[in-house]
Amino acid sequence: MSKQFRLSVLDQTPIRKDGDASSALTESIRLARLADRLGYTRYWLSEHHNTTTLAGASPEILIARLAAETHHIRLGSGGIMLPNHSTLKVAENFRLLEALYPGRIDLGLGRAPGGDRLTAHLLNPTNTFDPQEYIKQLHDLEAFLTDTPTPGNFEGKIRAIPSIHTRPQLWMLTSSGESGLLAAHFGMALCYAQFINPVGGPEALRAYRDRFKPSATLTEPHTAVGIFAFCSEDPQKVHETQALIDYRLLGFEKGNYDEIPTVAAALAYDYTPAEWQRVLHNRRRTAVGTPQQLRDIFEGLAADFDTDEFVISTFTEDPAGRLRSYELLAREFELTPAAIRPASVTAL
Repeated sequence: MSKQFRLSVLDQTPIRKDGDASSALTESIRLARLADRLGYTRYWLSEHHNTTTLAGASPEILIARLAAETHHIRLGSGGIMLPNHSTLKVAENFRLLEALYPGRIDLGLGRAPGGDRLTAHLLNPTNTFDPQEYIKQLHDLEAFLTDTPTPGNFEGKIRAIPSIHTRPQLWMLTSSGESGLLAAHFGMALCYAQFINPVGGPEALRAYRDRFKPSATLTEPHTAVGIFAFCSEDPQKVHETQALIDYRLLGFEKGNYDEIPTVAAALAYDYTPAEWQRVLHNRRRTAVGTPQQLRDIFEGLAADFDTDEFVISTFTEDPAGRLRSYELLAREFELTPAAIRPASVTAL
C-alpha cells in the first residue's frame, strides 16, 4: 500500500511574461480556491522584496484575501522574514488573522532578508543581522502570542491585540539546519527548504527531532519539506518545464532576479560545462515528471527525510499548466477534499 502524504502549496506569486502584479495575484486566488477544493493541507505565501518578477511583498495581506476565498485549507506565511519587522507588529498581524479565521492560520518564520541586505535595512533600520537578535525576537514573539510577561514586552505592560483564545500555528523555515535547532528549542514545527539547499536536509530534520522540546502548542515534532515541483502527463511538457526551471534557477544564481524566463529562451540557451554542473546540482531542488515519477520521487524523499508532508512551489510558463500540475498531484496522491474529511481529523 502506498504511503499517504499531506501536500501543501508554497506560492511565490510569480509575475508572468507580458503580465503584471494584478494578474499574478488573480492567479493566486484561483490557485488557492483550487487547492482548497482538492484537499491540500495548507497554502503558504512567501515574502520577497526589490524584484520585479514576484508580487508577494506582504504575505499577511494576501493571507487575509485568500482566506476569505477559501473554506478549509490553512493559510500562512512561508515565511515572514522576522528580522525585517517589528516583532509586536507581526504578533498583532497574525493574531488578527487568527481572530478572523480561527484554526486556519500558520505563522511560518525565517531570518533571510527575502531580498538584499540594503532593502532589509530600509525595511527595519534597527536590523543588525545578528543571530542573537533573531533569537530575542523569537522569545518576544512567543511572549506576545501567549501573553507571557517578559522583559521584551516590559513585563506584560505591552500586549499584542486582539486578545483571542486560539493561536496561529508556528513554523520555522530552514535551509541549513541551524534554525531547526531553534525550532526544536521553541517547540515549533519545522519545514526544510529543499528548494533552496538540497544538501543536509535529512540530517537537519533528524537533529530537530532529537532535540525537540514540547511546547504549549506542539507536543511532538512535526516536519515538512519544501520543493519545486511540476507534474504533467505530457512528456514534452515535462521536458520544457524542466528546462525552464533549470534556466530560472541558474539565472537567480547569476543575479538575474528581474528576468522572466520563457521556455524558448531556456531551450535555446547554450550552457557552459560549469553551468551545466550547477544545473545538475539544482535539479536536486526540484521534482519534475509524470504523476508516477513524482510519486516515486516523493516516496524516496519521504524515506530520506522521515516526513509525510511536502510544500510544493510550481513555476510554469502558463497559468493553466501550473493549475493542472496541482490537480494531477492531488489525484496521484489521492488527496481527500477537506469538505468530506471526518470532522475528527485535524491537520497540524
